[in-house]
Amino acid sequence: MIHQHSRKSKLLAVKAAEMTMAVPKVVAHRVARMALAGHTLSERDREEFDLMSSEKSAAFLESWQAMTVQSMRANQALSMSFFRAFWSPTMTEKLSMGSMAAQLQSATIGILSKGMAPVHRRAVANAKRLSRTKLLA
Repeated sequence: MIHQHSRKSKLLAVKAAEMTMAVPKVVAHRVARMALAGHTLSERDREEFDLMSSEKSAAFLESWQAMTVQSMRANQALSMSFFRAFWSPTMTEKLSMGSMAAQLQSATIGILSKGMAPVHRRAVANAKRLSRTKLLA
């Protein structure tokens, strides 16, 4: 179980690191594009700016929904664990502080992972896509 927590937290750290590399590239490209566009937007600029706002809204909505669902699942699992430990006829399933902490850590990592996934997916995809495009065209 400890190994699984470690793997999940490493995956979360990798995704966070990938986002720290992708997001500045996307922001720099889009800010430069805005500066070069001026008052009159080309069709390409208009499409990119529309995509930027709608995509961001969709990513954060997906993120909040995923975190909400994962939070409810984690709360249900934690409640059942406490209930089983409390009502166990043999009392062999006593929860230790260590096991409770491990469950809470796993739940937290799961919620963060689910919430980061949509934002990470779009940020990395945008960095790849925008790195292939020229600012002027």
